[in-house]
Amino acid sequence: MQQFPTLTSHGAAGRVTGSKHLITTVTGEKILLDCGLFQGEGKEGNELNRNWGFVPSEIDYVILSHAHIDHTGLLPKLVKDGFSGTIFSNSATRDLCEIMLADSAHIQESDLKRVNKRRLEKGLEPLDALYDMNDAMRALGMFQVVQDKQEFAVGQSTKASYYANAHIIGSSAIHIKLVDLEGKTITLTFTGDIGRPNDQILAGPFPFPQSDYIISESTYGDRVHEEMADAKEDFYRLIHRICVEKHGKIIIPAFSIDRTQEIIYILDQLAFEKRLPHIPVYVDSPLSIKATQIMSLHREEFNPDILEYITKDGDPFSFPSLHYVSKVEDSKAINDIHSAAIIISASGMAEAGRIKHHIANNIENPLNAILIVGYATPFSLAGQLTAGNQEVKIFGEKYQVFAEIHRMNNFSAHADWKEMIEYLSCQDVSKVKKVFLVHGEAETLGTFKSHILDAGFKNVQIVDQGIEYTLN
Repeated sequence: MQQFPTLTSHGAAGRVTGSKHLITTVTGEKILLDCGLFQGEGKEGNELNRNWGFVPSEIDYVILSHAHIDHTGLLPKLVKDGFSGTIFSNSATRDLCEIMLADSAHIQESDLKRVNKRRLEKGLEPLDALYDMNDAMRALGMFQVVQDKQEFAVGQSTKASYYANAHIIGSSAIHIKLVDLEGKTITLTFTGDIGRPNDQILAGPFPFPQSDYIISESTYGDRVHEEMADAKEDFYRLIHRICVEKHGKIIIPAFSIDRTQEIIYILDQLAFEKRLPHIPVYVDSPLSIKATQIMSLHREEFNPDILEYITKDGDPFSFPSLHYVSKVEDSKAINDIHSAAIIISASGMAEAGRIKHHIANNIENPLNAILIVGYATPFSLAGQLTAGNQEVKIFGEKYQVFAEIHRMNNFSAHADWKEMIEYLSCQDVSKVKKVFLVHGEAETLGTFKSHILDAGFKNVQIVDQGIEYTLN
């Protein structure tokens, strides 16, 4: 029996996806914070997603910070590989996981068909799916819903609680009370993905209790975002230039949760102000449609501004020229439109889903624009477009990039370095023993470490994957 609990990261260590942080208690219980899929990692991603670094059947509990697939997307595989414990989440995260894990299972199965077709052509053995729909359904049956800010027991001696952090609906920091072998309490908070203050839709982020240890995300630890107030006007100017002046299309890869709804909300405001041009807007993603419905059911997490707007406009996610597209045939029909339009589709990194088809059909037309509104790993299609690549591969075919490529950082659901420091300012730095940095690229992690040290924190550790750290 070990004297102190330990922490080992098996994902989102030195990279931005695959969040998995394993706590081993002094009684030997194993608690996994998040169980995320590695995304946008190229060929390396497949190996990362198939090799745990731990034994799934030995995990006793999973506590989820939020529903994004890079934080939950390997839950079905965890179950498939032997996990039989409890998955803790709040209500909104459970509702979102129900649609997202099913969608992920569908993507795993459909993408594997294309991958195995190419492998067979090369004389290679076919791969098994990471998981299927049955595995996703089994995982959902293991969820236990808990309330925000209400402490709940995790095993023999551990307690945890959630504190909303405004990243997406349901997203929260996880505050954990552990004990050492002598029964002394050790507190740790995992920030999860930190949202931005003054989010267009969500309230928060809210402070968390004083902690001995903090596991902090670092995604935008080296940059400052544009002001959120500028997003609507920047977007309006782009719409006017591309859709009105050039009669082109704007293609937007957008994460199904929060990002899509933020874009719809801005367009709804422009329509309410009678400034939105008379052009069709398509949300072409069954997952985004379901996520929008779930967000509407959790208005208790909305901020006062959007709640006030609802009293004037009614539904903030509906206006006359908005079309939600579910059927495949209707999605394909959008390709036959040769006039101005806005097409919003998942995924945000343009790595899967219908968005890849829309980009393929529009990327070689100089009248069009592709608007990147969120983080994208360098290997992802959205990342390559952001980097200025003049040629990209989509479904194995080469395409020339003649469409305009735009990026708007003011849509980001991740706090920038100043906002993260503000979020962490709820702590008495003299009482924090160590800050562990995860969920960031190597250069970004180094920059954010400097910012945290400048803020007065004395001990900052950039986490290495697979290395065990003692919490004493």
